Amino acid sequence: MPNLEHPAYPAAALLHLESLVPCRESQVSMLLSIFGEVRQQFSFPSIFIYGHTSSGKTYVMQTLLNTLQLPHVFVNCVECFTSRLLLEEILIQLQSCSSETEPTSPVPCDTFNDFVRLFKQALVSRELQDQTLYIVLDRAEQLREMEANILPAFLRLQELTDSNVTVVLLSEIVWELFRPNVGCFDPLTLYFPDYSIGHLQKILSQNHPPEYTADFYAAYINILLGVFYMVCRDLKELRHLAALNFSKYCEPVVRGEANERDTRKLWKNIEPHLKKAMQTVYLREISSSQWERLQHDGGEPGQLKGLSAHTHVELPYYSKFLLIAAYLASYNPVRTDKRLFLKHHGKMKKTNFMKKHEKTSNHLLGPKPFPLDRLLAILYSIVDKRVAPTANIFSQELKTTVLSTAVFLSDLRVRTRCFITCFSVMTFY
Repeated sequence: MPNLEHPAYPAAALLHLESLVPCRESQVSMLLSIFGEVRQQFSFPSIFIYGHTSSGKTYVMQTLLNTLQLPHVFVNCVECFTSRLLLEEILIQLQSCSSETEPTSPVPCDTFNDFVRLFKQALVSRELQDQTLYIVLDRAEQLREMEANILPAFLRLQELTDSNVTVVLLSEIVWELFRPNVGCFDPLTLYFPDYSIGHLQKILSQNHPPEYTADFYAAYINILLGVFYMVCRDLKELRHLAALNFSKYCEPVVRGEANERDTRKLWKNIEPHLKKAMQTVYLREISSSQWERLQHDGGEPGQLKGLSAHTHVELPYYSKFLLIAAYLASYNPVRTDKRLFLKHHGKMKKTNFMKKHEKTSNHLLGPKPFPLDRLLAILYSIVDKRVAPTANIFSQELKTTVLSTAVFLSDLRVRTRCFITCFSVMTFY
């Protein structure tokens, strides 16, 4: 019995749609109910769909609109990084929605008022005013970097154009972080949860090669997920890893040393190669041909050129500047802060600094304690952009202070343990 039912669309199309979007039947059913019972029915003015990366947001929307042949415009906001490019791209795709007439050359669209006027003209010329038009903006969090009126205007596009249009925003962040400070019309939110291990098993098992049985490939996917599920739940990355290591899994069967049911022999053969592949998760600097050659030679992934740059651990952005500020505060005297960190510090006499000439370098004397207010003042002066005093900054400030305090400990073992603990905590955050 099909899970998707809707009176406006034929059962064959819904059954085909269900086969294309496995494990997302509830989200598709919710979207169909939002779209309305007939194509001409007014839908919600704006829909906000959010979820982690590789949770099927873009794929489900594209498959749903294409399978049911609904008029739509699909734009990636990363590619159209300015408001003019975004508005012109929507108008260009709108011209190609109807195949009856040839698309004309795009008209320059500098403001949103021009876009509303040209949008109404395009709907009339393409005869799309009698059915719902869907404008899908992928990676919609980029709209926050554009003009302040772009996002509120898109959320009220149905009201501004007085037409049957629905704007769908796809994003990886929640609406609370998306909402502008000035306030705007709140859209209908829909959450796409992450795929569970059972969902990943079902989706990845559908891509089995025709020369092998489905049970054999499903057993391979089960082994792959058992190794990588705790460190990687990205469907695209897991699909790439499955295609990359399947030939090594089949080697005992190809050589005749085992059959498809000898799971133990197949696991022993693939286990060392999966451990090597753990070092290349999310690193696309290694191609499939390089990985096959590496498996044939029996080398290590780190031997490939270009992978050594990722062997070090990268600290968070503000943690690096906090450590620099802590170093400057602990080794520079307080009286030098005005001269070093202020652009317009005024005229300062040389004699003020030459009266007490230190015969010994500050680096040889060791670091000095400093207050937290001085640490923040130095941080704000060395960071190029303005730093908002958020809870994240204060938490990293506390970890940095503990880390810099470790240099005053006399016991070397306690000092080393403190460094390792603070460094691992800062790397986690």
